[in-house]
Amino acid sequence: MTINQNGVLMQPGQGDSYLVAGDIVTFKAISEDTDGKYALFEIFVEPQIGPPPHIHTHEDEAFYIQEGTFEFHLDDQTIVANVGTFLHSPKGQLHYFKNIGSTTGKLLCWTTPAGIEKFFAEVGTKVASPLAPPPPITPEVIERIIATAPKYGIQILIPTADASA
Repeated sequence: MTINQNGVLMQPGQGDSYLVAGDIVTFKAISEDTDGKYALFEIFVEPQIGPPPHIHTHEDEAFYIQEGTFEFHLDDQTIVANVGTFLHSPKGQLHYFKNIGSTTGKLLCWTTPAGIEKFFAEVGTKVASPLAPPPPITPEVIERIIATAPKYGIQILIPTADASA
């Protein structure tokens, strides 16, 4: 990464990458690059994977689909998002998504203000390449994410099985 008086330059393949619950998150701009104003990540999401329902209390999130097809839930609204779709989720909104395609999906995620990258670095595992296949999600990974999320103002809502099913 190059930082100069004109801003930030991040070439393809550059940026620290972390495995976070099945996703590969690559930092393109972080707090230190933007004076805390925003962060930008590239996220590779395996088929049928996505974060659980959650709410951010510190930052807004916006997503731009680069590859694949995702199903997004924003409060009670469900949206099928294909390549070129942009979505914005303001802080306080319940949201989550899932790659509903059969191949790895890719999206950009902006957060304002920055800071959530510290959560990803704390709960994730640094990887050499964003293209490495992620290992399976373990109960230990899920427990670490749930335990750490409140420190960053994230409320994770664990889905429960329907007792009548």
